[in-house]
Amino acid sequence: MKKNIAIIMGGYSSEVAISIKSGNVVYKHLNKEKYNPYRIHILNDGWFYVDDNELQYLVNKHDFSVEIEGNKITFDCVFNAIHGAPGENGVILAYFDLLGIKHTSAPFYQMALTFNKRDTLSVLQKYEIPTATSVYLNKGNSVNPDEIVAKVGLPCFVKPNNAGSSFGISKVYEAHKLYDAIDKAYQEDDEILIESFLEGTEVSVGVIEYKGELLVLPITEIVSENDFFDYEAKYEGKSQEITPARITTEEENKVKAIAKKVYTALNMSGFSRSEYILVNGEPHFLEMNTVPGLTEESILPQQASEAGITLTELFDNAIQNQLN
Repeated sequence: MKKNIAIIMGGYSSEVAISIKSGNVVYKHLNKEKYNPYRIHILNDGWFYVDDNELQYLVNKHDFSVEIEGNKITFDCVFNAIHGAPGENGVILAYFDLLGIKHTSAPFYQMALTFNKRDTLSVLQKYEIPTATSVYLNKGNSVNPDEIVAKVGLPCFVKPNNAGSSFGISKVYEAHKLYDAIDKAYQEDDEILIESFLEGTEVSVGVIEYKGELLVLPITEIVSENDFFDYEAKYEGKSQEITPARITTEEENKVKAIAKKVYTALNMSGFSRSEYILVNGEPHFLEMNTVPGLTEESILPQQASEAGITLTELFDNAIQNQLN
């Protein structure tokens, strides 16, 4: 008997359009002979099942069900394609746990932890994972540019602590420009992170549970046409994403080893894609994405393809990991 799969997409953050694109790709590639997939839009103005004719049906939040022409539809598993809140930060996953509905992401605590950049860095420092030097600020804190520069140097990056897709990020070259960069980051989040600039090769690597084993996917090298891997570089073709990365075998082995160590240390499950900068051949952790882009052009699907895994196989595996 076919399983009913809710593909949740959208969300409450600036990443809503990207998430819907990812969710539609999951819907397109999910094996229709095994599953009945349902596109569920989780939006600020409501939760809706959207059919192939773009007709909307309200989701009953009491039990996460949908009524279609008098038939009540419940779900065997939820495929999480929400970038940002409330999918990537774990909030909606806690709701599914309360309802006893399985989902393709890590447990809600791990999702919340990894969505919070500074908390993730704090945990990983205990495992001696190299990272950039950081300064943390909360909205309302006083800002002393000279003290910040003395710690992290210039240039530096100013980032929202809880956000994705490079929204709100600035690369700052002069101390007096920190104020504008901080204001920009606060538009996305009330907590921000200011990090030292790491000079080196940027790489991205996916780690997933595949057929019962922890699998480190082929590594992607990021070459941005812009000053850094910003929104334009990620989504508007202003970068080269080279898979496999043009790095030495020794560097590749180091990245794979640290990627697996990070995944295990954070007690992750499901999808992950982490970013590193190779500084003098040593990988420095930047951040982890637990709901990475899932379009045909996105990095993790590129890596899966290089490993001989189709999107249909990738998505099926994520669901089967939970159903089994």
